[in-house]
Amino acid sequence: MERVLVTGGAGFIGSHLVDALVERGDEVVVMDDFSGGFERNVPAGVALLRGSVSREQDVAAAFADGPFDVVFHLAAYAAEGLSHHIKRFNYENNLRGSVNLINAAVNTGVGHFVFLSSAAVYGHAAGTLTELDVPQPIDSYGIAKLAVEAELAVTERLFGLPYTIFRPHNVYGTRQNIADRFRNVIGIFINQVMHGRPLSIFGDGNQQRAFSHVADVVPALLAAPALPDARNQCFNIGADSATSILGLAERVLAEFGRPDHPVVHLPARDEVVTIQLSHEKAARVFG
Repeated sequence: MERVLVTGGAGFIGSHLVDALVERGDEVVVMDDFSGGFERNVPAGVALLRGSVSREQDVAAAFADGPFDVVFHLAAYAAEGLSHHIKRFNYENNLRGSVNLINAAVNTGVGHFVFLSSAAVYGHAAGTLTELDVPQPIDSYGIAKLAVEAELAVTERLFGLPYTIFRPHNVYGTRQNIADRFRNVIGIFINQVMHGRPLSIFGDGNQQRAFSHVADVVPALLAAPALPDARNQCFNIGADSATSILGLAERVLAEFGRPDHPVVHLPARDEVVTIQLSHEKAARVFG
């Protein structure tokens, strides 16, 4: 049994990871500021701390009861397009908050640090992208994630904190927050149908996304600290096959039995049109 900290553990992906850790028999502490998570997502008996990684005193409180074997850092405000307009908030939460946590991990001798980065670090990079391709983030969210990746590499070299980085993309599944108007297009579409509003698509809807079920992402996070080949490595993680945003809209409406529900096309925005990631490395290490 290990003692682990999960930041963002009341959120979508984090709560699924917490479930898996509890099932494995680990002692789990969840830290969440509930900006996107819900207390109901945390299993009974799990220690739950209300706090933000952006506040040093909250991070200190999380570590006050003793060291952790593993820290899983999933807390972030993940709104890529919106991050341009909330730069200070983005960097306070996603970069400074991560540094607060990394510092605490070093100072308390954490055995392994698992960081949930994002495919947003690749930006407009073309082709089938591997972890060796040069990231080209196009928004403040991607910049913050890439900076944390670099900080972990430097910290490991200077202070010996082992880490594993994951770059997931377009994760969906139960417990995703469909009330959030800025994050996760599947949830946004579902919310719009439920409230009788037209589905809003930016541009022509031919943007391609490989939507990844949360159950295909969590097992790799869970396994990483114990696998030597995952130590100090970065992994793309997610689905191989892509779907257009227009095709997704049609699928959502079909599931609701409302194929004639209105769809509106808004002006195109500066976003990734098509991204294809290689998952060969993850498949080799995690099976």
